Amino acid sequence: MKVTKLVSTCDLKDCPTIYATDRGTLLVQGETPGDHGLRVPAHENLVEIPEQLVIDLVRKGFRGA
Repeated sequence: MKVTKLVSTCDLKDCPTIYATDRGTLLVQGETPGDHGLRVPAHENLVEIPEQLVIDLVRKGFRGA
C-alpha cells in the first residue's frame, strides 16, 4: 500500500495525521479514546483527532486520492 501524508498537526511521526492511500482510502492517526461508551465491533477501532485537522484538509482542497 502506498501512503501519502495529507495533513498533520506537526512534522513529527507521533502527531494526529491524515494520510491518503493508493486504494482510494484514508488512514487516520490519532489517540485511541477509552471513555467513549460506544459499542465498536472487534474488527474496528476509533481514533480521536483535532477538528482543526479536518478543517485544514478541506482548506487544502482535498478531493480524493
